[in-house]
Amino acid sequence: MRGPVLVTGANGFLGRHLVAELRRRGQPVRALLRPGTPAPFDAADAGISYHFADITKPAQLAGSADGCAAIIHAAALASVNPARDPAVWAANVTGTEAVLREARRSAVGRLVYVGTANVFGFGSKKTPGDETRPYAGARYGLDYMDSKRAATDQVLRAAKHQNMPAVLVHPTFMLGPDDAKPTSNALLLELYHGRLPGYPPGGKNYVHVRDVATATVNALTMGRVGESYILGNENLSYREAFTRLARVLGVAPPRWPIPLGLATLYGQLCDVKAYFTGRPGQLNAAMAAVANDGHYFSPAKARAELALPQTSIEQAAVEALAWFRAHDYV
Repeated sequence: MRGPVLVTGANGFLGRHLVAELRRRGQPVRALLRPGTPAPFDAADAGISYHFADITKPAQLAGSADGCAAIIHAAALASVNPARDPAVWAANVTGTEAVLREARRSAVGRLVYVGTANVFGFGSKKTPGDETRPYAGARYGLDYMDSKRAATDQVLRAAKHQNMPAVLVHPTFMLGPDDAKPTSNALLLELYHGRLPGYPPGGKNYVHVRDVATATVNALTMGRVGESYILGNENLSYREAFTRLARVLGVAPPRWPIPLGLATLYGQLCDVKAYFTGRPGQLNAAMAAVANDGHYFSPAKARAELALPQTSIEQAAVEALAWFRAHDYV
């Protein structure tokens, strides 16, 4: 592929792995970072250049993709607490439209949009959700899910009506090393420190972040334009996941099931507290509702068309814990 690949959100959890995978393949990278963000990559690597821009301010994006062969749009705001937040819409919808405009202006050969599996309808372990199921997340009232569905629709319209050479990838719940914030790996830290009192009745699909990065980079040359691909691996209830993860972390798993009604009540009480204090609580009613459901998905399409690898969640947890220890998180 001639020319660098512009990676938005390059210093995020997935973004760092995307840059590493692209460089492993010898592909030049232009890392898009927010203004004032330190460059997180090897300064000696001449294959990485930088463009500093806030994607919610389209004027700052001008020229960011000049000379680029492709764009991987991984920048997003994944905040779910509070459930409603205008900043989430600005980052995920306004930002995506700005990236689409830049892709059109620079005439890149491919745009890979990174969404979330939650923009599709989930299913059971026996019949997991896939890319054909209509969005089911509106029931929760979470701006993150709603905005990502809206952004997905933006990209699909651009592919269908504006000849945008876009492929869409939709990760499930990612685990693995190099999660500096931390984001999804905060779950592992909570388990490690024994701060999870129990397990909710639902479940989700888990995937190693490096597998997601591999399939996402593959989508630069594989997959079909205008198609969506769920990037996931194992469907596990929270009890199953917490038990397996705790084992490799060397700690005891949470022992007690959290009844559906209790989780719902606690989320509602947190909402009341947040209303009066102006500060988000430990969780909210929307988060509790998500935890009560089984968000199970099939990655079969991505395995077939994007060569999505399938690394165990145990391996992801081992690598994440080693990284946390090396960086003084534990």
